[in-house]
Amino acid sequence: MVTTPLLSLEGVGKSFPNGTVALRGARLTVMPGSVHGLVGANGAGKSTMIKVIAGAHAPTTGTVRWKGERVVWRDPGAARSAGVATIMQHVPLAPTLTVLENVFLGSRGPWRLPRRRRGEFADLLDRVGYRIDPDAEVADLAIGERQMVAILQALATGAELVVMDEPTASLAEGERQVVFDVVRRLSAQGTAFLYVSHFLDEVLSLTDRVTVLRDGTVVEEGETAGYDEDRLVQAILSEAYAASGVGREGRRAGRGASEEGERPRSTGRDLLAGERVPAAPVAAEAPVLLSVRGLNSPAGVRDVSFDVREGEVVGIAGLLGSGRSEILHAVYGADPRARGEVLVGGRHVRRTPRAAVAAGMALVPEDRNAQGLVGAFPIWKNISLPDLPALSSARALPSERAEGDRARRAIADLGIVCPGPDAMVTELSGGNAQKVVFGKWLYGGARVFMLDEPTAGVDVGAKADILELVRRFAQGGGAVLVVSSEFEEILAVATRVLVVREGRVVAERPAHETSEEELLMLANGFDAGGEPHAA
Repeated sequence: MVTTPLLSLEGVGKSFPNGTVALRGARLTVMPGSVHGLVGANGAGKSTMIKVIAGAHAPTTGTVRWKGERVVWRDPGAARSAGVATIMQHVPLAPTLTVLENVFLGSRGPWRLPRRRRGEFADLLDRVGYRIDPDAEVADLAIGERQMVAILQALATGAELVVMDEPTASLAEGERQVVFDVVRRLSAQGTAFLYVSHFLDEVLSLTDRVTVLRDGTVVEEGETAGYDEDRLVQAILSEAYAASGVGREGRRAGRGASEEGERPRSTGRDLLAGERVPAAPVAAEAPVLLSVRGLNSPAGVRDVSFDVREGEVVGIAGLLGSGRSEILHAVYGADPRARGEVLVGGRHVRRTPRAAVAAGMALVPEDRNAQGLVGAFPIWKNISLPDLPALSSARALPSERAEGDRARRAIADLGIVCPGPDAMVTELSGGNAQKVVFGKWLYGGARVFMLDEPTAGVDVGAKADILELVRRFAQGGGAVLVVSSEFEEILAVATRVLVVREGRVVAERPAHETSEEELLMLANGFDAGGEPHAA
């Protein structure tokens, strides 16, 4: 029996007034009750395709069909009314409202939710097999819980297709499994999902079919069972890129290229593994650039002390809610309630972000859109922001020429894919936007980098680029403190790892002497032998 597709895109193209062509004859077919994967490098056109499906962008060419009928959605409200719900990477919930109010936000009826809403909410929880307090304020929820609220909100609209954009980018393993279980449970009930993720293992284990985008064009699609990571990576990255390793100087060395310039041979597996080379330990006599003593905060930091030496990358490994990000913010002075000593180059730093910047500290936050970039500014203005006095005449009047020159240098040095320095940062893919955040700090006086989930939501190629930036900064004499929910990533770039649990540093390991398994055990409160220990 032939089933009509729930959603289909036929020859869809999308061009923008600035000349950017984001989609070229793209196609997509999502069947009822299926989980369909969508993968591609940053800048491949995934976000644009999502916005076309959600009604945020009208296609320039081609046709969108919903349940077999051609549709033209003028705005996201029209798509939502038809049965399409989109959960973006940065979950747009109202933090000051309760879970119940967020789930039914936008529903018709009085602002104060009637009692029947609680009954509907209970039915939704039974449907997804999850439990959460309806009266909890969203601002108090962990990221994983917020993701579940977004799913409940989508279901409350009667969605038949749920589009999920990087739903697990900032989740720990336990929270990811909850999301997977809910997706499988709902798809079995008939809800279809379009699952967009850079985590290829998730796509391979969770989806029924997969579509690969490259440069705005669908280059492959088929049953997921016919793919492995190697084939997906080769499809995601262009053949020339995968073969030559352009822009991957750090990984290209030692791959078998001949002295005559023969292109090194690399497979998708090589590209995935290339970022996993452990860093060498830093000499004990290397100068201490960052010193933290007795750091405490009501936000969940408890008596934290450590040093980071010149040339060293120190990873902070911990589960969601362990206090790992709170430590970074307290060190940087972004937490006004924090107490303790922070020294850079042996000098005390006052407890404010302004003082931290003046001392040579730079923070790359987890939420780059809300905290790392100014969306209303083009690339050149974002890159120059932290160092405007140095780019100004008499340190008073900003020089647009100097700012533009720095932006062009960053675009070239970091491989930022964009039309030029005048491009708005909101037009960039996740990986390229993250490179702009790095570019803000690379050319000033920053000596200490603090990175919170620096590769969240970026593709395998951009991730390798960013990790290589971290290595080069440390090799140039800087010090780096990096937080990541991916322990594999920490081991790929760190020289030493601090394990955090309940706001405390509970263990320290040289990166080349530990493993993901040991770090996970320590973060969960067990020692290397599997015995529980106190935090």
